[in-house]
Amino acid sequence: MSQFYQIHLKQKLDRFLRQPFQKPFWGIVCLILLFSISFVSVNAAQPLRQPPLWQIYQQSFKNAKYVDLTHTIAPTIPVWSGFGSSKFAPAINPKTGEPYIYQKDGFEATHYDLSTDQLGTQLDPPAHWNPDYPAIDELPATFAVRPLVIIPIQDKVALDPNYHLSVKDIQDWERKHGRIPQGSVVFVRSDWSKAWPNPELATRTKFPGVKLEALKFLHLERQILFHGHEPLDTDSTPTLEGEAWLLQNGYAQAEGVANLDQVPETGALISIGYPKFKGGLGGYARYIAICPPNWKYGVRVGQIPESPLLKADKPLHWDTKLGVRVR
Repeated sequence: MSQFYQIHLKQKLDRFLRQPFQKPFWGIVCLILLFSISFVSVNAAQPLRQPPLWQIYQQSFKNAKYVDLTHTIAPTIPVWSGFGSSKFAPAINPKTGEPYIYQKDGFEATHYDLSTDQLGTQLDPPAHWNPDYPAIDELPATFAVRPLVIIPIQDKVALDPNYHLSVKDIQDWERKHGRIPQGSVVFVRSDWSKAWPNPELATRTKFPGVKLEALKFLHLERQILFHGHEPLDTDSTPTLEGEAWLLQNGYAQAEGVANLDQVPETGALISIGYPKFKGGLGGYARYIAICPPNWKYGVRVGQIPESPLLKADKPLHWDTKLGVRVR
């Protein structure tokens, strides 16, 4: 309400109260009404402040750069021979025995015959090796977003394909960037994933990893949430000693991560998603790095159409030879 109308209302109220036939009660009512209207008008003029987390989204997350650290799951991606291969097929109508098709049914769906939950980019719950610890559906929701640390060892791996992250590598990183944050996720960049999806990757006995001493340092000294690596195993020792120590002692880990060359070593966050299979001993994971706005890689919110999503130039169709839908 403007000051003019407030003065006008007050003048009318004064004249009203000076009339002898009016009872004091009505004067009090009008006075309360005047102040109530004034209070509401003043507050209505003030814009509502967004809740704090919404402010953080508008100020930080909306302008951040997003980088996908996840491999696409397909029947031919690298997988341990002990699990075997997976198959995709069109979903079948059990009543007719025929696949659903767009032209007749208005939709299509896919049947997945997955040989294992240890496939592609993963989040390993400790129950994978120890049934006394949580399965994938029992991991806490607090895994959702964490600070992301990238420790590079790709130059050393280029000289020694079997190079494993050491405590010294971690300490060298900290001398440059500062102490690794408690509760963070630490990914080890080796560039092993640049050969993905060559199935031969799964047969290599020499590959970059993480030493047991480094894992203990990260968890016991720095109290990280979990670490991640590009290969499909933690280390190349005969007994997988690093992976065994982690999972048998209640720690999770990420495997098969990708695109770590597109993420800054410090200053990013990571979004962690995975399906909740009941009693699952592995997790098909989706990792997204949330990088600073001025980072050279990634996409911003609104940079590409999101709602509705962009219509493709070519429609999806089933490729019998490849065993997947392609464009």
